[in-house]
Amino acid sequence: MNQTHYTSPIPFHHQDVSADILQRAMGALLGSAVGDALGAPFEFGPANQYSAQFPEPVLGGVGEMIGGGSFGWSPGEFTDDTQMTLALAESLLAQGSLDLDDLWTRFVSWRAGATDIGIATSRALSASDRFEAARNDAANPGRSASNGALMRTWAIALAYLGHSTEEVMNAAYTQASMTHFDPAAGWGAAIGAELCRRAILGGDVINQIDDILSYVPNDQRVRFSHILSPDWTPGNEDEPSNGSVWTCLAEAVWAVRNHSNFSDVVTAAIDLGGDTDTVACVAGAIAGATYGIQGIPSRWLTYINGSINTPNGRKTYDFLGLQNIARSLIGSKPAVLTMRETPKEPQQVDETFAVFATDLGGALLSDPSFATVSLCLTGGELANHPIRRELYIRDNEGDANLDLLTLVRDAVESIDALLAEGHRVLVHCHGGRSRTGLILKAWAMRQYDFDDQEADEWVTARWPYYATWNETFLNFLQDEWNINRRR
Repeated sequence: MNQTHYTSPIPFHHQDVSADILQRAMGALLGSAVGDALGAPFEFGPANQYSAQFPEPVLGGVGEMIGGGSFGWSPGEFTDDTQMTLALAESLLAQGSLDLDDLWTRFVSWRAGATDIGIATSRALSASDRFEAARNDAANPGRSASNGALMRTWAIALAYLGHSTEEVMNAAYTQASMTHFDPAAGWGAAIGAELCRRAILGGDVINQIDDILSYVPNDQRVRFSHILSPDWTPGNEDEPSNGSVWTCLAEAVWAVRNHSNFSDVVTAAIDLGGDTDTVACVAGAIAGATYGIQGIPSRWLTYINGSINTPNGRKTYDFLGLQNIARSLIGSKPAVLTMRETPKEPQQVDETFAVFATDLGGALLSDPSFATVSLCLTGGELANHPIRRELYIRDNEGDANLDLLTLVRDAVESIDALLAEGHRVLVHCHGGRSRTGLILKAWAMRQYDFDDQEADEWVTARWPYYATWNETFLNFLQDEWNINRRR
């Protein structure tokens, strides 16, 4: 592959995607943002700082999204890593291609309002245009083999999802050239994008690393092969810091290779210390693409937020906004809120525990002291409830949900944790019927050691709006949840 990747535009095309690919694509973008926000408070800190503060998962309250750090981030706020990913994504969507002139304009707009910005990126974007930035680096080469181009490459993986490895890596390398002129930075971004893309498509990317590296030029491949090998481990004093593209990518891949769920991947990445937000961002993108949106804990997804300067003003993103950016990048229609039904009054469904049920309309009218567990789109309208959970679940039969077991376990454990803190917990979906019933039954099966039929009778007697049209949900409770429900 030619190492000169500075031509544009580079168009992309879309194709129809299945539900599992859609959920992995959303997982990739949201996973990168979650890792970024979760790691931000620990940036520049020592190893093991995260696990020292959170020795056990915080399933109640607002979880581990505490904010703070060197730049005073709000709880759940993503940093420059995700901000630049979104600037790249907005450019791709506006142009239908990788257009470097448009991307430069958006990066410069972003820089004007950025709280945090890397040295190489700041140096490049201080130039009058992208050509002067390249000339400045050629005349006075800086340290641009850093991780700032890798951290934003995920939009390429989604937009070029149906393209070849060579085309994806070319686009990723080319976007890197806007700010990072060392070829290693470009190839690190290219490798990261292709790892993410293949994971979205369902590939076992750890076992495909050698194939991906075969597209990298020999003079770059040797070092990347070393750091991405199975026997590489973090903490080697001979390696550069994880602010470099090599060690950042190596640590992220190490975390993915050695852990088996999204939570463990990103927390292990953060616990390596140093550039924690970026390493967790990279690890989160690959892990999110691997495990999908339903594999990311709701206590993290719910509170993800941030904003960027654009040429048309400040733009804000939340959980739904990030879902829709991901959907648009792969050619799917944005998710929209359906018309509300007549609100149902919240009703307590258990005599011992303060578990309530309602629909979306009822939840929106409920007292903010309720801790809500939302199983449908809310459009951010429950933000007045400081304690809440939002979960992505489709009320369709068949393979509509990539990981129903992890999602149901998340919802049930959230209910228990919030109850233990003394909250009244309000469970709802759009109509308060199928998805609400699924989670209430799953909770009762665990709480009272019911089988699925006993749980069905329990819900039917307490919540008259419960519906049983989804055979996949019924079979799940009878089989998979019945086996896995116990703590």
